[in-house]
Amino acid sequence: MKPKVFLTRELPPECMRLLTESTELSYNHEDRVLTKQEIISGVQNMDGLICLLTDTIDDEILAAGSKLQVVSNFAVGFNNIDVNAATRRQIPVTNTPGVLTNSTADMAWALMMDAARRVTEGDRLVRSGQWSGWGPLQLLGPDVSGSTLGLIGLGRIGKAVAKRARGFEMQVRYWNRTRLSESEEAELGVQYFPMEQVLAESDFISLHVALNDETHHLNSSRELSQLKSTACLINTARGPVIHEAALVKALKNGIIGSAGLDVYEEEPAVDKELLRLDNVVLAPHLGSATIGTRTKMGNMAIENCLAACSGNKPPNLINPGAYV
Repeated sequence: MKPKVFLTRELPPECMRLLTESTELSYNHEDRVLTKQEIISGVQNMDGLICLLTDTIDDEILAAGSKLQVVSNFAVGFNNIDVNAATRRQIPVTNTPGVLTNSTADMAWALMMDAARRVTEGDRLVRSGQWSGWGPLQLLGPDVSGSTLGLIGLGRIGKAVAKRARGFEMQVRYWNRTRLSESEEAELGVQYFPMEQVLAESDFISLHVALNDETHHLNSSRELSQLKSTACLINTARGPVIHEAALVKALKNGIIGSAGLDVYEEEPAVDKELLRLDNVVLAPHLGSATIGTRTKMGNMAIENCLAACSGNKPPNLINPGAYV
């Protein structure tokens, strides 16, 4: 018999075909985030739940899914799931690591280039009908090539960003909770420094840390004050890594030069002050938004789900304690 699976939001066509063929599928046909009560109703009598980062899966939902054999998250991060509660209930939780590395690294670079060269700001100027033609001082921005890039966090995505920096002849400095070996640093062309030094000496800072208690508001008023007044801060990690109110003040008061954000502290809500600022590029969480990446993520989430529903350990298991 095919496992019964509840999907909280439609995935790319190839993924939907695979799910339709291999499961008894129920899913949200609307392009919106389900309410908690809708998810509770959806998971009843289901073998598997495939959810998204926008879904908060707490103990009450897990209790409603009394037959659940897996919670398969369509994301690398899993802070939207009460993993401890799932483990207590012996429900394996899975994620989709690795597949979005390049697309997210590309997005970090897109934000960096846009913020530096003021592309979005220029686009607004042209569309407004107020552009009077080329001028020698118009929308000047900092050089990217030959500048210093600081990376806070050097996991898969951070390393991919560092590799791209070679083409721009940038000096790359990094801070990571665990320092790389000398050979790996040499291979990537990066130098390790304390976080304070990375922040103070970099022209561009790109954040690539996971969200946890230690990294929540990792960049707040004190850290932002350490940046150069011309520095550009990029965040494609998680919104709460930056204290958004502190960032607004830093951008408004010239403490830093600019920012490029793909994630937000209270996503999808965005600080109204941020919306009024010209020196910040705001993207709607597009890090993994390529056809290829989202399809690979979906297929991986399905593979995890089907494995667990078949009684096997899924390949991307987060909580091995669920099997104890």
